[in-house]
Amino acid sequence: MTNILVTGSNGQVGSELQALSKNYEYNFFFTDRTTLDITNLSSISDFISTNAIEVIINCAAYTAVDKAEEDIEAAEEVNTKSVEKLSLIAKEKNIKLIHISTDYVFNGENFKPYSEDDTTSPNGVYGVTKLAGERVMQEINPTDSIIIRTSWVYSSFGANFVKTMLRLGKERDSLGVIYDQVGTPTYARDLAKAILDIIPNIKNKQVAIYNYSNEGVLSWYDFSKEIMKMAKIDCQINPIETKEYPTPAKRPHYSLLNKAKIKKEFTITIPYWKDSLNECLKTLGERN
Repeated sequence: MTNILVTGSNGQVGSELQALSKNYEYNFFFTDRTTLDITNLSSISDFISTNAIEVIINCAAYTAVDKAEEDIEAAEEVNTKSVEKLSLIAKEKNIKLIHISTDYVFNGENFKPYSEDDTTSPNGVYGVTKLAGERVMQEINPTDSIIIRTSWVYSSFGANFVKTMLRLGKERDSLGVIYDQVGTPTYARDLAKAILDIIPNIKNKQVAIYNYSNEGVLSWYDFSKEIMKMAKIDCQINPIETKEYPTPAKRPHYSLLNKAKIKKEFTITIPYWKDSLNECLKTLGERN
């Protein structure tokens, strides 16, 4: 039975991996910052040796996009330096590493869905540190290892856009939501399932990058409208422009990802975003 280490296991994707783990014949080791210090090379090495780890799924990330603009050192520690350490260990011990990255490595000025080979140009510290993590992993180049870029992640676990909209929709009569940022949400459970399904088939000499989000295209405004509709919450959603909701970090206006590569190489089917939202709301008990 394959021994799999999951870092950042209390995050959205990590939590969904835990929920799905009973359906797979893997032996999981779920860790967070309190049980494994991934900023410490010897701690990682000892844990991996002790537990005979064969696959690492790195879900750990500094994801506070606005806070990262000031807390640069902390973002670098988790998003770049920790990835370097995991990559070094994976290379040394011949371990498969699956690392989760982000659409924020792009500037969001494209006019067609981003492919894995498109030019990267992050707008803020979060994107810069995540891209640096990708690059250091590629330079170290552990065998049979991949990077998965994703976008607009939500789930029934943790804090996320869907749960925030559900809460605010019940508290207020109306909400202003941005309509000029376009992309596709990713239900963390779908991403977690895809990762677990493709593990046996990851075989590559050079670190490969793949895109993954749900199918479809929409704005945050469209997403909010559908959340309220499905949950039957009587809250008026009003479209607003990004400039009306200034934030410390600039968000990409266009985050659509081309998923053709991961679908073709691993023969997987990706669910449509409305279907996945429906499943998440059912899990939350909000599908009225």
